Amino acid sequence: MDERAALSLLADRLPRAGDDAAVVDGHVLTTDMLHETTDFPAGTTRYTAGWRAVGASLSDVAAMGAEATAAVAVYAAPEFEEADLAEFVAGASDVCEVVGAEYVGGDLDESREFTTATTALGATDDPVYRSGASPGEVVCVTGTLGRTAAALELFEQNKTERANDLFRFEPRIAAGRALAPHATAMMDSSDGLARSLHQLAEASDCGFSVSWDSVPVAEGVREVTEERGDGEEAVRERSLFFGEDFELVFTISEDRLSAIRPESPTPISMIGEVTDSGVEMDGAELPDRGYTHGGE
Repeated sequence: MDERAALSLLADRLPRAGDDAAVVDGHVLTTDMLHETTDFPAGTTRYTAGWRAVGASLSDVAAMGAEATAAVAVYAAPEFEEADLAEFVAGASDVCEVVGAEYVGGDLDESREFTTATTALGATDDPVYRSGASPGEVVCVTGTLGRTAAALELFEQNKTERANDLFRFEPRIAAGRALAPHATAMMDSSDGLARSLHQLAEASDCGFSVSWDSVPVAEGVREVTEERGDGEEAVRERSLFFGEDFELVFTISEDRLSAIRPESPTPISMIGEVTDSGVEMDGAELPDRGYTHGGE
């Protein structure tokens, strides 16, 4: 059973689950777990690990249009080394500071491999769910896509300084707050753009028609693709299906998009429109494929 099958099994038993975070009494709450062997390639610094782990949970807060309040983390490792632990906390604290939240501690444990579990808390009186998209609206993304795919290529090439830089993303809290009064549905792109579109379509009972030429590709993707001698298909694969970029994917009426775009704290790209059914790119079916814990 992979992650999606497990989530489907639990959906009926956990009515507050299903979006990027649970909403409880004006607050949003979310948690994530990352492991060294699957989430932190060789060369990842503990500072980057702290930043990225806490940032992943803060991204879920952003996807609900909430204000980030605080975060905690479990730090588990075969042994506690002062420098590693200090760097992890520094990274976790710094990513919180970037979005106006506070890192308030956590727990320590022993583990066979470095593992971290993070929880983030946010506040909102009007959360944005995945279920509000309607035909006739447009679908957009913040920032650029493929950043993590490029980082992993660089880690493999032992270009760790650049790779760590790409791994440290800014959670889109400010963008989520700006979009909250206007977006009709929203989620983060941690599972990849293609899978995010399918998840939004399922939650909103709608479809999407998007254009590849409108997808904002991270500069690093084309850099590593050219270095490897790969073609445009590799660029598409890394930008559409890889995931772990933590941008926001959202729907909005086109007139509201025009009004908010100049004020957005991060670039917004309109990539297509909401339709009645199906998820297509340039007239062809876009596969429901992306990042999944436990298998494809």
